[in-house]
Amino acid sequence: MIKIQKDKMVDASIAPSETVAHGLEEDNLNRLAQQIAQQLADENHSPALILGAYRLFECACIFATGILAYFYHDYPDNRLPVHAFIIFGTSCLTLASLQASSLYTTQSLKTGMRTLPQVLAILSTIFVVMAVAGYFIDFHDYFSKKWFADWFMGTATVLTVARLTFAFSISRWKRNGFMERRAVIVGGGAKTKQLIRDIEAEQGNDIRICGIFDDRGDDRAAPVIAGYPKLGNVKDVVAFARRTRIDLIIITLPLSAESRWTGMLKHLWVLPVDIRLAAHTNSMKFRPRFCSYMDNSKIPMLDLFDKPISDWDSVSKRGFDIVFSLLALALLWPIMLGTAIAIKLTSKGPIIFKQMRHGINNEEIPVYKFRSMYTDMSDEKAAKLVTKNDPRVTPVGRFIRKTSIDELPQLFNVLLGSVSLVGPRPHAVIAQAQNKYFADVVDGYFARHRVKPGITGWAQINGLRGEITSDAKIKERTEYDLYYIENWSLAFDLKILLKTPFSLFNTENAY
Repeated sequence: MIKIQKDKMVDASIAPSETVAHGLEEDNLNRLAQQIAQQLADENHSPALILGAYRLFECACIFATGILAYFYHDYPDNRLPVHAFIIFGTSCLTLASLQASSLYTTQSLKTGMRTLPQVLAILSTIFVVMAVAGYFIDFHDYFSKKWFADWFMGTATVLTVARLTFAFSISRWKRNGFMERRAVIVGGGAKTKQLIRDIEAEQGNDIRICGIFDDRGDDRAAPVIAGYPKLGNVKDVVAFARRTRIDLIIITLPLSAESRWTGMLKHLWVLPVDIRLAAHTNSMKFRPRFCSYMDNSKIPMLDLFDKPISDWDSVSKRGFDIVFSLLALALLWPIMLGTAIAIKLTSKGPIIFKQMRHGINNEEIPVYKFRSMYTDMSDEKAAKLVTKNDPRVTPVGRFIRKTSIDELPQLFNVLLGSVSLVGPRPHAVIAQAQNKYFADVVDGYFARHRVKPGITGWAQINGLRGEITSDAKIKERTEYDLYYIENWSLAFDLKILLKTPFSLFNTENAY
C-alpha cells in the first residue's frame, strides 16, 4: 500500500524506487492514475467559484427579503422603484462590508456558528445607519418602521440559516472532494517536506496533494516524503495530470536552480493548470506584493503560469457560448435544414459526420459536421487532409466546405459544452501534414488545448483556414492560437465572432 494522502490509500504495486529511477511505464501510469482518480471525486469545483456564487446568493437573499417585506405591507405600486433602489443599495453595502471583514473565506464560512455574531453585528450596523439616514433626509414615507423591522428580521433569519447550512455543506464537500484544488509537487528533499507540513498546518486551505514527482533517484531523495509517494519523474507529470484532472502544480526547487525548473516548464506549460514556484523556502525574501497566495493559505508562491479562462471567466464564457449559439441556431436553421436536404438527395449515407478530435486538456471529443464526402470514402480519423479537387468530396460537400456551412452542426457541440464558439480549431486526433504529426512539428503544440476548441478562432479570421500544406502553416496557426489563449477576453471573443462572416470570403485553401 502506498499512501497517496493522509486519509486515502491506494493499492499500487509499483515500487517508489522503480518509478523514480526509470519513470512510470505507460501501463503502470494509466493504472495508478485511474486508481487515484477513482479515489477523488468525479467532479471537483473551484473553491473561488463556489465562494463567489455564495456571495451573490446572500446578496440576492437580502434583496429578495426586502422586496417580500414591501409587498407584505401592501405599499402603493408607485413607491416600488424607490424601495427597490434602497433595497439594492443596502444589499450591495452589506455584501461589501462582509467581504471587507473577511467573512467570505472558506475558513469563516466553514465555522458558521463562530462567525455568525460578527455577521449579525455588521448587518445590524448597516440597518441602523440606513434608518438614521432615512430619518435625517425625511424619508418617512419610504422608511416605515414595520417594513424596516420585518426586512431586518427576515434578513437576519435567512442569513443565519444560510450560513449554518453552508458551513455543514462545506465540511461534507471537503470530505467528498467536491471543493478542493488537486495538486502535485515537483521536486523533493527538505524543501518539499517543509512545504507539505506548512500546507497541512494551514486551517481551511483547499489544497489536496495527490503525489510528488522528482527526477532524482532514491540515492538522492527519499521515495516517500512526509507521507506522500514519488509517483514518477517530471515527464510523467503531464500524462498523470491529464488523467486525474490536476488543478495545480507546485515546484519546490530553489531559485538558484533556474536551469532545472525552466527545463521542467518546457514539459508542464502545455497543461491547463496553475503552475507555481514555492517561495517560502527560498533564501531570497520577497515583498508581499510580489507573491501570490493559494486560496486561503498564507504560503507565498511565485506565479509561473496561470490556468487560462478559469473561475468566473469560464462562467462568463460559457454564458456567452450558450446565448450566441442559441441565437445562431435561431437565425441559421433554414440554411441547416436546406443543407441537410441537399446532402440526403445527392449522395447516400448519413447527413451528419462525427469525428474524434482533441478537446480541452487533450481529451478526445466527438465533433459533428455536415457530411461532405462520399460515405465509402469518408476518413473518420482524418489521416489524409482534404486537398483541392479531392475526389472524396461530393459536389454539395465542396460548396459547404468552402462556405464553412459544414461546421454549423458544431453549434450543438457548443450547447453540450465540449466546444466553444471561439477558440483554437479542434484538430483530428491523428492530424498530420506531409506524413508528420502536428505535435512533432510544433514544440508545445498541445498548449493550444489548454482551453476548449472553437468553431471559429483568431487564426481563422486571419486567413489561416483550410488545407495545411507545410510545417510553416501549422506553426503559424499554433502561434495565433496561443496568442488568443494568452489574451482572451469576452470582447476578444465578440470581435472574432463578428469578423468570422467576413473571413469566409477568403476561400483560399478551403476545399
